[in-house]
Amino acid sequence: MIHEMRIYTCLPGKLPALQERFETATLAIWSRLGIRPLGFWTTMVGPSSNDLIYFLEWQSLEERQRKWAEFVADPAWREALARSERAGPIIANIASSILQPTEFFRPFISVEADG
Repeated sequence: MIHEMRIYTCLPGKLPALQERFETATLAIWSRLGIRPLGFWTTMVGPSSNDLIYFLEWQSLEERQRKWAEFVADPAWREALARSERAGPIIANIASSILQPTEFFRPFISVEADG
């Protein structure tokens, strides 16, 4: 399993428009295509209040490449993108990182107590 971290830096005042696009269109398209988001965050304290950060989970780089290509070519996505940017662009920058787990970390395993 690999994970992708994506950080969208919005133009000033445009973060609500990006969040609306995810809520009303993107997540439904991802669900249909089998793209698995793990969570979404905005910055409470830090250098930029214009960022939307999220993680996606992939079985492999091949799955990521195939499903992301399906997504960007999807007619419903292209329509949602055009609709959300009718008044102009909303994103200033997108940063994407493909992450792999370290050898030294294992998620906590629930162990039943004796007795």
